[in-house]
Amino acid sequence: MAASTAGLAKKSSVIHELIYYILAGGISFLLDFFLLYILTAFFNFYYWISAVFAFTAGLILNYMLSAHFIFTDHVLNNRPAEFSVFALIGIVGLGFNELFIWFFTAVGNNYYLLSKIYTAIIVFFWNFGSRKLLLFRKKTGDN
Repeated sequence: MAASTAGLAKKSSVIHELIYYILAGGISFLLDFFLLYILTAFFNFYYWISAVFAFTAGLILNYMLSAHFIFTDHVLNNRPAEFSVFALIGIVGLGFNELFIWFFTAVGNNYYLLSKIYTAIIVFFWNFGSRKLLLFRKKTGDN
């Protein structure tokens, strides 16, 4: 009975983290989306270029929220190293971001902001899964 209760507590913890990561991701997405729009519509940056700057701002905000408010377990005790891995995962996510925005806009013939919404969903699952697996879990051997 105690083992099943411990399993439920662990599962609830991951669900709790996922819910808060969705909120943090939503806030980061709003910053990303807003900057994408502003840089493209008002500063006439090409949307691919705008997407890089916007995604980077969202990445930094997401790290601050994730590392300080959402995840209690950290594989790395070194924050600069942790941010580096977090950013590396984000850079892969940025590659997915650029690829899917291009695909949904150029190939799918969607408006670039609609493409961004589709893309954000895909990149969200990459980011959460990779970051949870590589950074924000108990260290091997910890109980």
